[in-house]
This record gives sequence, structure tokens and C-alpha cells, in this order.
Amino acid sequence: MSRKLLNVLLPAAIGALVIAAWYGVRFALSDDTKFLLPAPDRIVAALIEQWPDLGRAAYNTTEGALLGFGLSITVSFVLAILLSLSPWVRVGLYPYLMILQMTPVIVIAPILVLWVGAGLKSVTLITFLICFFPLVVNTTQGLVSTDRHLVELFAMWRASRWQQLWHLRVPAALPYFFTGLRIAATLAPIGALVGDYTAGSSAGDGGGLGFQTIIYSNQAKYPALFATAAVTCVLGFIFTAGVLALSWFALHQWHDSYERPDK
Repeated sequence: MSRKLLNVLLPAAIGALVIAAWYGVRFALSDDTKFLLPAPDRIVAALIEQWPDLGRAAYNTTEGALLGFGLSITVSFVLAILLSLSPWVRVGLYPYLMILQMTPVIVIAPILVLWVGAGLKSVTLITFLICFFPLVVNTTQGLVSTDRHLVELFAMWRASRWQQLWHLRVPAALPYFFTGLRIAATLAPIGALVGDYTAGSSAGDGGGLGFQTIIYSNQAKYPALFATAAVTCVLGFIFTAGVLALSWFALHQWHDSYERPDK
């Protein structure tokens, strides 16, 4: 059996086992508790039935996730460059980055609502805060971990600091950057969902998946609640797949983590 076929069949087989176990657990539940674990077919039916609302909510969540994700990439890359230029800058700013990372979103959300209002702006900023830290930490680590022999070679050829940065340190930091980007890509839909749940608004059909979870939970529509979770997972897979494709495009020709085309 070829490896490619095995890569398809093995996840499919495990997925079938999980679904079978799901039905088995549900069968073992009493009639009073079966609602806690809707059957997969009921979740699919709810997904189809509620798709007009879920599709609109998914679009709004994707918009917030993309805006926050893009903002985190831009700000973290600029800040990582500043942090890499001087150890004193890193010593001075890093504790505040840790404070920002450790502050719970549930505390920040009401403050953002006061500052920019509920809705897309707050969702974008919450997504940004969740995605920002892994990006800036990984990118900074990559910029300061450049091979010292190559740095000395650039110095020997009297390359300027900016030439060393753009022609040596930034390319060498790309694997670290994409590692942080993969982490942030999985967090972006979650951040948008949390942001919509804590600071979202349904004004002008602007409610996202987080807002839909509140509605379905209050209405006891549990299959629709599971369907909302499934849509969020799909968004996470799409974000991650996009980053993996971009990483392959940028690194596969030269980095050791990818097999060379000529091998």
C-alpha cells in the first residue's frame, strides 16, 4: 500500500471509529441526558437547517479573524525587528509583553468596548492580542539566532546594519516566523470567536459565531451549537492550511524542513 493512500485511509478509519464510539456513548446515555450529546446526523441536519444564520456568522467571524491576524503579523514583525536590534530594548519591553499576554481577554474585552465600541473593531483587537505574542516571540528569536559565522562574514564584507538585517537575519528568521504564524493561525478563529462572544454586536447582522453560540445556548438548540463548533473548526483548518501553503512556497526550495526537489 502506498504512503499517500495510507495517509488518506488511516485518518478516515480513525474518524469512522470516533463516529462509531460517539453513537455508542449516546446509546448508553439515558433518555434524559441524550440531549447533551447530539448524534452526528442531527448535527449535520442542524448545520444545513441553520446555514443561512451560520454562514452569515461565519463570514463575520472570518472578517474579524483576518483583520486581527493581519494586524498581528504587521505589528509583531515591526516590533520583532526593534527587539532584535538591541538586547537593552528586549530587556526593557519584554516584561510588558508578558503582562499583555497574561492579562485575561475577559478583562480586556469590556475595556475595548468602552474605547472602540462593541462589534468588529473590538473583535479585531481581541484577535490581534491573542495572535500577537507567539508571532513576536518566534520572529524575535529567529532574528537573534542567525548563524554567527554568517554575521561575521557580512561584517567582514562591511555590510551595513540594514543590509545584514534584510539580506541575512530576516531570511534566516523565516522558519521561526512561520512557526509563530502557524500557532497564530490556529488562534485567530478562536480569538475572533471569543471576541465576538465577549465584545461582539449583532447590529446590522454583524454577529459572528460567538454570538450564535449565545443564541443557540439560550434556545437550547444543542445540535446547532455543535454545528457552530464544527464551522469554527473548519475555519481553523482553512487558516492553518493557508499558512502551511505559504510556508511551503517560501521555504521548500532551501530549508531543511522540506525535502529538496532535486533529491
